[in-house]
Amino acid sequence: MKIFLYGVRPDEAVYLKEWENANPDVEIDYTDKIVTEETVDLAKGYNGVVMLQTQPYTRLALQKLHDFGISKISVRNVGLDGFDFKDLRDFGFSLTSVPVYSPNAIAEHTTSLMLRLLRRVPEFDEKFNNADFRWFPTIGEEINGKTVGIVGTGHIGSVVARLMLAFGAKVVAYDIKPDPYLENLGIYVDSLDEVLKQADIVTLHTPLAKRDIHMIDKAAFAKMKDGVIFINAARGGLVDTDALIEALDSGKVGGAGLDVLESENDVFQKKFDKIEDVKDPQFQALLNRKNVIMTPHTAFYTTTAVHNMVFDSLNDNLKMLNNQTPKFPVDISEE
Repeated sequence: MKIFLYGVRPDEAVYLKEWENANPDVEIDYTDKIVTEETVDLAKGYNGVVMLQTQPYTRLALQKLHDFGISKISVRNVGLDGFDFKDLRDFGFSLTSVPVYSPNAIAEHTTSLMLRLLRRVPEFDEKFNNADFRWFPTIGEEINGKTVGIVGTGHIGSVVARLMLAFGAKVVAYDIKPDPYLENLGIYVDSLDEVLKQADIVTLHTPLAKRDIHMIDKAAFAKMKDGVIFINAARGGLVDTDALIEALDSGKVGGAGLDVLESENDVFQKKFDKIEDVKDPQFQALLNRKNVIMTPHTAFYTTTAVHNMVFDSLNDNLKMLNNQTPKFPVDISEE
C-alpha cells in the first residue's frame, strides 16, 4: 500500500517517520508543495493521498487524481471549504478529515487572547519598548464576573465554555445543536442576537458554511455592547473585516483578538522584507492597534495537535484503502 502526502511542513516530518515505523507495510512519500494541476502528478502510482492546504482544491487536480486510480482522500485538518463537494461526488472520492485534533489547543489560545486584551498587554509592551515601567493609567480587567458569549459549542467551543466557567465568568452560548452537558448548565440562549446583546466578550467557534459567511457583519456589531471584546480563532470568513475595522474605529469593539482573517492567504505563512510590503489594506488597517492582537492562524499549532493531525489522517486513509470504516468520514452527499 502506498500513500502520498502534500503540503508537509518540517515539523510534521518527525511524526510521519513515527507513523511509518509503526506501519512498516505501508510506503509513504511526501512533498512540501500543495496540490495543484502541476504537482498532482507526484501522486501517480500511489493508492491514497493525504493533504493540507488553505488554497482551493481545483477540479482539474481532482480529475487527475481520479485518472490515476486514486479515490481515497484524507485531509489533515478540519476545514473543508477548499473542496467543491460536487467535484468529489463526480469523481467518486471518499473523504476523511481530522475534526478533533486538539480542541484544547484552540480553546487555550482563545483564552490567552482574551486575557492579553483584558490585561492590556500590547499597551504594556509599547510602554516597555519606550522604557516606561509605570502601571497607571493602564489598568486591566478580569474575566471573573464578565459575560462571555460563545457562538458555536462543538468540540472547541465546549472547552472554551468550561474554561470560562472555571474563571468565574457567566457564559451565554448559541448553537443549532446544543451540547447536552452544557445544556444542563443552562448557558444556552435562543438566538445569536441574544449572545451578541448580552456578552462582554464574544468568541466564535463555528465552521465556515456558506450560510455563515459574514455572520458577524455591521448589523451584528451594532447589536453588541459598547467596548465589547471580540475574538475570532475560527474562520476569517465568518467576519466582515471592514465592519470590524469600522467597529474598532468607533469604539463599539474595545479590543479584538484575531487568529484568522478573511484574506489571510495573502499574508499568513509568508515572509516579507518589511511590513510595508504587505499590500493587504485590511491587514494594514488592523496592524499596530493597541487594542488588536493578531496571530497567524496558530491557535491549533501545538505538538499534540500536529501529532494527531498526521496520525489520524494517515490512519483513516489506510482504513479506507483496506475497505474499513474510517474514524472521521466526511459526508460529501451535500455541501
